[in-house]
Amino acid sequence: MKHIISVLVENKFGSLNRVAAMFSARGFNLESISIGETEDTEISRMTIVTRGEDQIVSQVLKQLNRLVDTIKVTDLTRQPHVERELLLMTLKLSKTVQHEIFELINVFKGKVVDIKQKSITIEVIGSPDKINTTIDIFKPYGIKELARSGAVAIHRGE
Repeated sequence: MKHIISVLVENKFGSLNRVAAMFSARGFNLESISIGETEDTEISRMTIVTRGEDQIVSQVLKQLNRLVDTIKVTDLTRQPHVERELLLMTLKLSKTVQHEIFELINVFKGKVVDIKQKSITIEVIGSPDKINTTIDIFKPYGIKELARSGAVAIHRGE
């Protein structure tokens, strides 16, 4: 099962490395890991996406709580949360498909962030499902390069 884990850590050198090493030592693959400062510059939020059985992931959460720099660990998987990814994708561009590509960008509420004679780079923000669908739809047009952020997630507001 896919798990989305939110980890608040002290914003110190080596925090990310300790968390990644702990997952690696237990044979867990990190599908994605995103980290950035919170509203408090002394604290960073890691959003980790991994797969595993519930009871094994539960053990990993307990071990995460024991790490020196860890402040709070939350498995958001079954809790109300908002999850987003960022996709940057460069496509081949030709006069024959240019109109279709621009229509699809609008359908996915994307933005053009760079355009040249033979290529266009777009940005799409959304759920992992939306990002996967976007990639699938644009494949026939010739994806030259693709980068995605991985999930960033937070509890839903009250």
